[in-house]
Amino acid sequence: MKTLIQLSILTTTLLFIACKQKSNSATTAMKTVDVITWQKAQTYYIQHMDKAINYLDSLKQASVNGTKSKYYFAKAREAFKIAEPFASYLNPEVGHRTNGPALPVYKEDTGKILYPIGLQKIEESVYEQDITDKDFNQEIKITQGLMLVLKGDMTKRQLTPQRFFRATHQQLFRLISLAISGFDTPVSHLGIKETATSLNSLYKVYEFTLQPSIIKKDALLDQQFKNNIKNAIQYVENNTNFDTFDRFTFTRDYLNPITTQWVNIRKTADIWEPTTTDPFNFDAPTFFENNSFNLNHFTAVNNRNPSKAQIDLGKKLFYDPNLSANHNMACVTCHSPNKGYADGLTTSLDNNGKPLDRNTPTLINSAFQRSFFWDGRSETMIEQIASVFLNEKEFNTNVHQFSEDILKDSSYIKAFKAAYGKIPKKNTEVIKALSSYISTLNSFNSRFDQNIRGEINDFTDQERLGYNLFMGKALCATCHFMPLTNGTVPPFFSETEKEVIGVPKTAANKENDDDLGFYFKYKENLHKGMFKTPTLRNVSLTAPYMHNGVYDSLEQVMDFYNRGGGGGLGFDLPHQTLPFDELNLTTEEQQAIIAYLKTLTSVPEDGY
Repeated sequence: MKTLIQLSILTTTLLFIACKQKSNSATTAMKTVDVITWQKAQTYYIQHMDKAINYLDSLKQASVNGTKSKYYFAKAREAFKIAEPFASYLNPEVGHRTNGPALPVYKEDTGKILYPIGLQKIEESVYEQDITDKDFNQEIKITQGLMLVLKGDMTKRQLTPQRFFRATHQQLFRLISLAISGFDTPVSHLGIKETATSLNSLYKVYEFTLQPSIIKKDALLDQQFKNNIKNAIQYVENNTNFDTFDRFTFTRDYLNPITTQWVNIRKTADIWEPTTTDPFNFDAPTFFENNSFNLNHFTAVNNRNPSKAQIDLGKKLFYDPNLSANHNMACVTCHSPNKGYADGLTTSLDNNGKPLDRNTPTLINSAFQRSFFWDGRSETMIEQIASVFLNEKEFNTNVHQFSEDILKDSSYIKAFKAAYGKIPKKNTEVIKALSSYISTLNSFNSRFDQNIRGEINDFTDQERLGYNLFMGKALCATCHFMPLTNGTVPPFFSETEKEVIGVPKTAANKENDDDLGFYFKYKENLHKGMFKTPTLRNVSLTAPYMHNGVYDSLEQVMDFYNRGGGGGLGFDLPHQTLPFDELNLTTEEQQAIIAYLKTLTSVPEDGY
């Protein structure tokens, strides 16, 4: 009996200890979460927005041509860059206007043109000094107004784990795509120095928030992350010259380790699980992986997550000329895998073999854009394909009436049933299947990607120079944003830029082309000769170049840009978005850029 009682007491004691340990463990876990407070970080962001506003006051007092105008401008930008992650995450449109290109913007909802405002416009005024103090003060007042709107959002809406991780990811992406390319600061080139500012801000906010928890869970990860940020900051501070900054080394050896560890920190913190609607794959260790971007974000809502059967059907349809009314044109007619999914012609041919007006762009990575056709008239790939069906010079068929001639191939019956459970009555499912297949024609596994990821190390000195010129002096990456190299604007990827660059009618460069491009939509002079910025990936396979196929070689293209585009050639282009000035690239530098562009070749095997 005594033994039983002792056993009972022992069992009870063990259970009590176990429960207490479990309770203590839960309490510890709770404390780990509790130490991650966000108020201090939110206050830090808000305080620096205040500083940016106050520095603009000092800039106003200094006047546009004052001895300290550049100093106060730089301090205002520095403070804004610290506040930018949270501010621009909460209000992307106002954030972009505050720190976006100094170009007029056409507002589709109002039909009005908004003239340039924000920090980049102030930068032009400070460095070029071609403005009165009255107009300069007005620029500052408007920019401060934008910042006050951002501050209001930052005050009203709480910083949360979701907002913090998304905002930080976006800011890290800004570094590789906007800051070091000169997009943020095209005149002053302060973007290199500001890269160190952004990294230092991340370090501080990390200390305010996640660090105590990460130290407890993985002290080595914490130390490595902090060390890598310090090393990256030191590298930038020792190499601030815009023209000579080695962007290749910085990205591969300094920034990529930080983004890789940031993914691990998010997972270790275990306080936010990413969704599938963001543009980024938050689990990708760098921004140069084959899966760094979330395809669903770029895909029409009614065609996301296609099944393998739907993709397979789309591939079969892609090669079928029976989709066209006269049975002599298929998608592959203009988009051949052997030619980088373009056709190698100056301009496409219609269904009777006669030239159309524009050159055929590649389909590879075409899913990662927000407008289709050279003039951007379609907003989704589904709209673009539907336009091909309706165009009397192309497929010349009806979207709302199924192209039954394809059923001459009886295997389609099984394929449609597997994909959609039935034989459709309209071509809408045909178009969706084609879009699903074309959206798989993606590849980010070129020699460049493998080198920048550090998987191989065979970049030549010429190719490395070419990349650094592309990202810097040559200004290529201020329109062809890395790493997509197209005009889809980071880090929100909600629009694809169109540009007026003054493409000539012939390679003689004597006369501006008369194709008005995007002008068709609103009849605004601002849009005359405006065309979508295409991807440069696989560009070595897709000659000839430009919307009219005017240039046969990359050498001709480089010469055009080096001379300042159409404006540099002497064409009357008051709304050219490309700088008119010559780039002053040497022949060797132009060849280096071409050598780099050739490393972007990566055609997906068998479609997907």
